[in-house]
Amino acid sequence: MLPTPSTSHVNYDRVYEPAEDSYLLLDTLSASPETTFLHNHLPPSTPTPLVLEVGTGSGVVLAFLAANARHIFGRSDIATLGTDVNNYACKATTRTVNLAITGPKSGEAAVFCGTLDGDLTSPLRPNVVDVLIFNPPYVPTEALPDSNSAEEAVDRSNLSPNEAFERDSRLLALSYAGGIDGMETTNRLLEQLPVTLSDRGVAYILLCAQNRPEAVKDRIRLWPGGWSAETVGSSGKQAGWEKLSILRIWRP
Repeated sequence: MLPTPSTSHVNYDRVYEPAEDSYLLLDTLSASPETTFLHNHLPPSTPTPLVLEVGTGSGVVLAFLAANARHIFGRSDIATLGTDVNNYACKATTRTVNLAITGPKSGEAAVFCGTLDGDLTSPLRPNVVDVLIFNPPYVPTEALPDSNSAEEAVDRSNLSPNEAFERDSRLLALSYAGGIDGMETTNRLLEQLPVTLSDRGVAYILLCAQNRPEAVKDRIRLWPGGWSAETVGSSGKQAGWEKLSILRIWRP
């Protein structure tokens, strides 16, 4: 079993704490069906792949991929990058990944290019991402949190205790509140995939049952250009929205 990166340095009052969804991504991406797929899809004879995690949170998933690049991708010449709208998460991710890729097995680790403070894939040029991972805010909620009001207060040192609590609450809500059907943010990311992924690009998106993953897969399969979408990981309860699944989305 591959070790889980340490996130003991992360302030969970402001950054999403790794939970069942995070660990499902680790287990799925390191299991033999997906490592075999990725080894074949991104063979060492091809150019260096760019791996992007959108919404890194604590950085545990990106750090795991970076530290175990040779096992997961069959090669260590991997460039890894993260994005998050929460600046605290960007800072936490940078430390988590750097801690994970140093040590005795550093020769098997990927290159960490950093974490960008930005909305979804907006900081990137088109069609450059070869592997995209997204653990979105998937919980159905009446509305989405106001990311601007939370971010405007991040670097302020003169906040009252109540203002700081409200800021931290909004930052955490950004990591789980998904709006209608829990899909508002995920749908925005799905719309970006055709212009974000490279020709060989593959995305791994986590959903809960109330996000209606079967309908999501059917919709993706109708995209122009011949897209595939398959469930490659699942966990949780067999009924109810708590049931989690991971979709692999790519053009065969």
